[in-house]
Parts: sequence; C-alpha cells; structure tokens
Amino acid sequence: MSVNRQVVLDTETTGLETRNGNRIVEIGCIEMINRRPTGRVYHTYLMPDRDFEAGAQQVTGLSLEFLEDKPRFAEVVDDFLDFVEGAELLIHNAPFDVGFIDYEMSLLNEPDKYGSITELCKITDTLRLAKQTVQGRSSLDALCKRFGVDNSGREFHGALLDAQLLQEVYIALTSGQSELGLAANASAPSEAAQSVYASNEGAARPKFINTPDDMAAHLTVLERLRNAAQKAELKSGVIWDRIFRD
Repeated sequence: MSVNRQVVLDTETTGLETRNGNRIVEIGCIEMINRRPTGRVYHTYLMPDRDFEAGAQQVTGLSLEFLEDKPRFAEVVDDFLDFVEGAELLIHNAPFDVGFIDYEMSLLNEPDKYGSITELCKITDTLRLAKQTVQGRSSLDALCKRFGVDNSGREFHGALLDAQLLQEVYIALTSGQSELGLAANASAPSEAAQSVYASNEGAARPKFINTPDDMAAHLTVLERLRNAAQKAELKSGVIWDRIFRD
C-alpha cells in the first residue's frame, strides 16, 4: 500500500512582508498519512528579535514579552525541516508562508545547507485549490462556515489552531469526509491494524450489518449536518437527503 504523507502547515508573523524585515513568530504543523491525521504535530513559538508591525499583534494575540524566552528560528530549523521533509505541504495562501520560511532560512547564511523549502517538499496552495473548487469567498473562516467546521475558538490567528481548521477544511474540500463526521475522529491505523490489513490484502471485503447503535449514531451525524447546512445557508442542503429523498 502506497503511503501519501501530507503536512498541514501555518505560520504567524510580525507583519505582512519579508522585505520590511518581518519574521516568523509561530509555526504549526499537523501530519496526515493517506489523508488521516496521525497525531504527530510540530509546534513552536519563536523569538523574532524585532517588533510587531501595527495590527499584527492584535491578529496573533502574541507579544514580545510572551516570546522573550522562546527559541529563535536558527535553534529549531533542523527539527522543523526533519518534520516536513519529503511531505506534501498543505498551506492556505502558500506563497506567504513559503516566502517567510525561505526568508528565515536565508538569514542563516548557510546556502549550501538551507535553500528553499520547495526543494524539500511539494507545495499545495489550498487557497488556490478552493478558488478552483468552490464559488464564493475562500478565506479559511469562509470555508469553515461553508463546510460546517467549528471555528468558534478562533479569537486570534494561531498557527496550530489554523492548521487544525485547515486540515478539516481540506478533507471536506477534496472528498467530503469531514461532512460525514470522519475528519475530526480520523486517526492512523494502529500497528496491529496495519498488520491485519497487510495479511488480508486482496481478500474479499467483509460484509457489515448495521446495529441499532450504528443507526442512532448515523441519525445524530445527519442531524448535525442538516443544522450546519441551515446555519451556513446552503440551499443545496445535505447531499444524503438529496440522494435518498423519498
């Protein structure tokens, strides 16, 4: 079985442009294998050695006082690159984050060791993907609303929180799995389960019989989807109702 390793990534910065000397203050990453979160994350705050631009501190909720004892990018770069190397990076508005990561690596003055993140990873811009896939606004908040992803805790922009939201949005955007309630509860198979899968590869698929508990759980998820569709004002409603309408 082929393995598709993806890492959902987000950064927070002191401002909008590297040409003004802005720096990364937070990195958040979530690993997925074959589109399921594994539970492995990479998260760090960073000391930027410069002030926030006007407005940036209000967006992130961070302060230089909080970041004072945090590591600098040079101290974490190897661990960070070890985590993401070889993965497909899923980034909302990828040119922004890639530009900042490349800028941070350029400041290390080791071009033979640290080049561009694009040399280590495939980059997928989920903002561009969303614009090609759905109509309307494609911001992370707008996509959370569209797909019923709970972003009520997003008072500030946080790298790890935004990566978690983007992971759910990406699954919904590309396959609809989160609409069936799978994204939030998905996890990588255990080693025991993987051995079972391997030993039964090629065997006929087992038949499953729904129990009353299964049906109750199904109806609970379906009702949650209907409420989310109504809240998001989706005229199309829930696809299950359209397919199995009497």
